[in-house]
Amino acid sequence: MNKAIVKTDFNFPKQKNLYVGKVRDVYNINDEYLAMVVSDRISAFDVVLPEGIPFKGQVLNQIATRFLDATADIVPNWKIATPDPMVTIGHLAEPFMVEMVIRGYLTGHAWREYKAGKRTLCGMPMPDGMVENQKFEKPIITPTTKAMEGHDEDISKEEILAQNIVSKEDYEKLEEYTFALFQRGTEISAKKNLILVDTKYEFGKKDGKIYLIDEIHTPDSSRYFYAEGYEEKINRNEPQKQLSKEFVREWLMDNGFQGKDGQQIPEMTTDRINQISERYIELYEQIIGEKFVKADTNNINSRIESGIANCLKSM
Repeated sequence: MNKAIVKTDFNFPKQKNLYVGKVRDVYNINDEYLAMVVSDRISAFDVVLPEGIPFKGQVLNQIATRFLDATADIVPNWKIATPDPMVTIGHLAEPFMVEMVIRGYLTGHAWREYKAGKRTLCGMPMPDGMVENQKFEKPIITPTTKAMEGHDEDISKEEILAQNIVSKEDYEKLEEYTFALFQRGTEISAKKNLILVDTKYEFGKKDGKIYLIDEIHTPDSSRYFYAEGYEEKINRNEPQKQLSKEFVREWLMDNGFQGKDGQQIPEMTTDRINQISERYIELYEQIIGEKFVKADTNNINSRIESGIANCLKSM
């Protein structure tokens, strides 16, 4: 039976603390390194769902690792090693308290705002007359606040600078990196007959240097369309075939859940869990272009713990 890992509670030498996020368990090692376990938890609408999804953590960690390596020439990133399929160990950087969301197409949250009549998002204009999933003339950056708990909130560049959340010099560097990373992701995706629709990047600073941190270009942080049939579907006003976590959000919305007070998460049956797991594996194989190899899920906690401990000993 394939097991999902939804909780870790390790204790490593020189460990300062453990931060448990929606999906990741992050171990602070001596205020110098982070050991990040990408669990099989799944969240939507900023709510962690009650059941884990087997192999989801492995999928996300391995996709992020590939794209961190493929973009290291653009911006330094936090990754040092991946001692386990679900683990990345890297530099501890002080995170900027904004997430850099970049959108190449009018979809998802941007479309919902547009359909409601709004023509600016985070201070960025959206032209009249656009249709759902249409490509913007140029990608737009629509940052959000980085909430430690609860919902991230849309915010404009002007508000970020006015509130001194990020300095002007650093923010302009984050913009430059965001556009360059999105361009690289777009080029890599095109070779897999995919369209990178939108994504988010997180950055931090260590010793005065900006690092790309966390995940990159995974289906949890990004949205992909299949390139084949894109134009025809736009012309017919049909939904795009896409690779992202949106299918989970759509299932939840179809069952009356959008993370609002009083709403109940629909039952996650074994069949539903397996379907979501299979979709994540499909996402991996499409995005990476290789067959997904399932890691052994027997004694999964011991596997992860020993992998991290052995790696930290060598650092």
